[in-house]
Amino acid sequence: MLWYFLFFFISGFCGILYELIWLRLAMAQFGVTTAQVSIVLSMFMAGLGVGSLGAGFLLRRNADRIAFPPLRLYAFTELLIACSAFAVPYEFVLGHRLLAHMAGATAFSSITYYAISGACVGIALVPWCACMGATIPLAMFAIRRTPALESQRSFSFLYLSNVVGAAAGGIIPLFLIEARGFHATLKIGAMLNCAVALTALGVSFVQPTSGFATAAERPSATRDQNRSPLVLLFMTGLASMGMEVVWIRLFTPYIGVLVYSFATILVVYLLATFCGSAIYRRSSESAKSGGLLLWPTLAVWAVLPVLAADPRLDLSHNARVILGIAGFSAAAGFLTPMLVDRWSNGDPDRAAHAYAANILGCILGPLLAGFLLLPWIGEGWALFLFAVPWLFVGASTLLTGKRAGRPTWLPVPTLICGVMTLAIFAGSKGSETDYPDRVVLRDNTATIIATGEGMKKRLLVNGVGITSLTPITKTMAHFPLAFLDRPPQKVLVICFGMGTTFRSLLAWGQPTTAVDLVPSVPKMFWYYHSDAPELLRSPNAHIVVDDGRRYLERSSDQYDLITIDPPPPVEAAGSSLLYSEEFYALAKRHLTPHGVLQQWLPAIDDRLVRSSVAQAIQQSFAYVRVFHSLNGTGYHFLASDWQLPEMSARQLAEKLPAAAASDFVEWGPKTTPEGQFEILLGNEFPLSRMIAASPGAPPLQDDRPMNEYFALRSRRHLRRGSPDLPLSGQPTRKPDTPVSR
Repeated sequence: MLWYFLFFFISGFCGILYELIWLRLAMAQFGVTTAQVSIVLSMFMAGLGVGSLGAGFLLRRNADRIAFPPLRLYAFTELLIACSAFAVPYEFVLGHRLLAHMAGATAFSSITYYAISGACVGIALVPWCACMGATIPLAMFAIRRTPALESQRSFSFLYLSNVVGAAAGGIIPLFLIEARGFHATLKIGAMLNCAVALTALGVSFVQPTSGFATAAERPSATRDQNRSPLVLLFMTGLASMGMEVVWIRLFTPYIGVLVYSFATILVVYLLATFCGSAIYRRSSESAKSGGLLLWPTLAVWAVLPVLAADPRLDLSHNARVILGIAGFSAAAGFLTPMLVDRWSNGDPDRAAHAYAANILGCILGPLLAGFLLLPWIGEGWALFLFAVPWLFVGASTLLTGKRAGRPTWLPVPTLICGVMTLAIFAGSKGSETDYPDRVVLRDNTATIIATGEGMKKRLLVNGVGITSLTPITKTMAHFPLAFLDRPPQKVLVICFGMGTTFRSLLAWGQPTTAVDLVPSVPKMFWYYHSDAPELLRSPNAHIVVDDGRRYLERSSDQYDLITIDPPPPVEAAGSSLLYSEEFYALAKRHLTPHGVLQQWLPAIDDRLVRSSVAQAIQQSFAYVRVFHSLNGTGYHFLASDWQLPEMSARQLAEKLPAAAASDFVEWGPKTTPEGQFEILLGNEFPLSRMIAASPGAPPLQDDRPMNEYFALRSRRHLRRGSPDLPLSGQPTRKPDTPVSR
């Protein structure tokens, strides 16, 4: 069985590697919206389910016709999976081109866009993921046909090795991506799949197997027809994946929004699942029978994250994650293989059906949590609703055990677990309680908190400080527009924030469009600016809820100014899609001949990232000027294909309409536009100097997001004693502290 453990360890590693990278590549091609991410993950899981059911069906129909070693079927499937590393990125590009062509020929709604992009993603992913889903039934059939191997619990054995491989796949690819990029890391995954295929093929020649399937080996449809294990497997998949969405929302205020933050949750979940599965594999039969006592405890584990996220607890970030999710994950890791083993008894077809039931729950869980529970009732109540069904399951299974002659005290644990669940839920507080004066909005993308008074008002998205009231955001509008050689006709701001830049652009009296990914963010406009309702009634004001990059892909409009203010920190997962060379090339196509792009880059210590962003902008635009902000922190990039005129502060100030001039000086630091412009012009920073600070840095690209993946660089700089980079996977500021923007 050692060979099979190795095969499925590598298979689990590659499966997570592909999932992480394919999701990111799909985001670059089709958008970063929650709906799009859900489509990709759902298609991935649907492919696994289709492959599992399909392989089980084919084995049931053809088991007695297979005379060659079944391990060769498994080897062929692994070879097909290796091909997916090359095919899927190419298929995504083709789908993107199709959408771009259709958008150019005719305008279509978001629903139509999601339908077409979802079809493209499904065509790209489902066939290859079906190959992944087929591996477990095929391997179980190979084990069943090998006389020397124990097959009755083969699913739990393969599941165990697959999960621990997946845990490794949640960590190691992060370093590979930093060193080599997405496509090169996919090739490494393909090489590993090919190695598994060749090794399995070699083992098939030396491992003794029986010939045609015997009656005992044939998949049978006449086993126990009690469907309760399938229902429970569906419920565990639904709860596990649905709660994972809630966990991310719940712990983001503590762990941040970096790729390493999300990897922490994934790895803790997988390692705890592995521990639960390992305990099941090593348990005696009596201990496994006692596993039914775990069902009501799932309710307690389900609400424990609410306690772990309570701001009153003095715990480290990682300790909160472990306390919150390890218990439920370990219990589910024990129960899931136990159910499949009992249902299948080593039968590949029945195992395939059980696995598919679990996957169906995994598909529906994130959709239920993300689109219904979180927007309507929030994190705490969502977890409570995921917890309650397990109390009924516990009562049902324990009463069934009582009727079977087990001790009469067995219902007591369900009552105890119910009391504990209510106590934990009722006694815990959410992280938003740290802000006594607050307005909270929730949607399928994020939880929004508006808090503070006067110039100390703050905006937090999922507990992370996004922006504050600062003249820097006004500069993002007035400074580039003052350089134009004609009055602006149409302008675009990507990332709404508090709406300050949007408000400043409207002062120019021209059509202004603002795009933001989070639906609730623009709804808070009134909290920060008293004139927001009046401004929104203006025919010039247009707000679009969408991913900024996807909006440009779908739009044919041209703008005199595109101003971009990505949410902090610069290292945030997915942020590179608004800093990459490909994005700037896209934005350039939407500028008028004498248009200007304004890119804000917060102050960061990582010289390599500064150089990478600067080079990415330089690759797309003939002329780029860089200025420090009014308070000397962060950089305004002004990029264009025409040379901005050399103008004095007075000349720039004279270009501002009266309303714009008044808006520009509203928050100082100077009392006149000329004074403001003098500070900016005196803070010009040579682009060549920024690039030369890290001459070996490549331009930031979609395939090589240097800003997001930095762990290896951090370690190198730590050894050298350099403070140049963040030295952990956490943001360089407290998550709830707004940056100066």
